[in-house]
Amino acid sequence: MLVKWIRCTVVDRRGFERGQRKWAGLLGEPGFRGQGGGWSRGRPGVAHVFAFWESRAFYDSFMARSHDRLAAAQSGTYTDLRAKLFDHRFDVKTGFEPRFTDVDVVRVAHCQVREPRVEHFALMQEKVWNPAMAGSPGMVRGLFGEAPGHEFLVLSMWLSSAEHGKYRAERVERLSLRAQTEADVAALAGDIVELEPSWTV
Repeated sequence: MLVKWIRCTVVDRRGFERGQRKWAGLLGEPGFRGQGGGWSRGRPGVAHVFAFWESRAFYDSFMARSHDRLAAAQSGTYTDLRAKLFDHRFDVKTGFEPRFTDVDVVRVAHCQVREPRVEHFALMQEKVWNPAMAGSPGMVRGLFGEAPGHEFLVLSMWLSSAEHGKYRAERVERLSLRAQTEADVAALAGDIVELEPSWTV
C-alpha cells in the first residue's frame, strides 16, 4: 500500500473546505483505498490530508488522469503545500485499514533516520513502540511507512486527544530511552491532527 501525506497552510478556510469535499470524486478511482484529514491541533491554519492507494502504479495513473481536475477546486486556497509518498512497511497494532470514521485524532511522526541506524530504528519500532502503542486503550490502529532517503512515517489513529495525551504522558520518555531514539533519529517532525469528518472519502 502507498501512503500519501499532504500538508499545507490554508489561507481561505471556507474555500479550502469546500474544495476538500470535491475529493469525494476519488471513490471511483481504480486502486484508491481511502482518504481523510483535518486541522493541526498545534499550528493554526495547517491542514493535513492522508490518502491511501493499493500501489504506486494505480497512484501514478490517477495523477496522470484525474488529479488536476479534482485539485482545481482548491486552487488559491492554500500555500506551502508539501506532499510525500511512503510505502507501507508494517502495521502498528494489527490489520490497518484506511478508515477514519471511528477515530477523532491522527498522530503523525515524520522521522529522518541516520543511515547506519535504519535497521535498528525499524526494529525498535516493531519491538518497543508498536507493543506500547498497541497496548494503549485509546489507540485504534496505525502504520509504519518508509520513503527513499531514510525517511519514515509513523501514523497512529486515536479515539480522542485525551487518550493520546494519556499515552504520551505515561510512556513516551521511557520508551524513547529504551529504543535509543535519539541515536537513531537525525530529525523528527510531528503533529496531532483533529479529523474533519466531511473530508473523509
